[in-house]
Amino acid sequence: MAELTPLAISVLALLEERPMHAYEMYQLLISRKQDRMVKVRPGSLYHTVERLAGQNYLRATGTERAGNRPERTTYEITPEGSAALTERVETAIETFTYEFPLFPVVLSEAHNLEADDAVLRVRRRIAQIEELLAELDASLEAARQKGVPEVFWIGGSYIRHQLATEREWLTTFTDRIESKDLEWQPRDKK
Repeated sequence: MAELTPLAISVLALLEERPMHAYEMYQLLISRKQDRMVKVRPGSLYHTVERLAGQNYLRATGTERAGNRPERTTYEITPEGSAALTERVETAIETFTYEFPLFPVVLSEAHNLEADDAVLRVRRRIAQIEELLAELDASLEAARQKGVPEVFWIGGSYIRHQLATEREWLTTFTDRIESKDLEWQPRDKK
């Protein structure tokens, strides 16, 4: 079985709900704010659908046209697609994989900036995180109010806790720079 990308997992999971066409999948991912967890663009979504169809993980069930709109092909998940989705979720939950994000790399090199500049830029990041937290809180509360079972928005809750932890760590980091508790540039630049 080929390893499923995050977008492929999302596509198969949507098709577990019901058959739908790719544009509907895109709209649902955006409306559910899953674009905060999965990089989703219309082109990449259509490519993923085609690739999954080629792997026999989903199949076309029909084509429809509404007015002047382009034809839309509706897809459904196959038993092989359900099995692949289940296997990927099982292995990804139980196995830690380091994903090599950019931020720890640039954070490790932040000492190349002047301390005041680094603090300013980290504070801007903290402000962005606070905006994201407010948006996530509103989305999660809306899901609660609509009666959406928690299991369907647990990923958003996880991201919220990650962001809150990052905000706290970065706040302590900037405090340490400003108080000189953290020696900022231990080597003189030549």
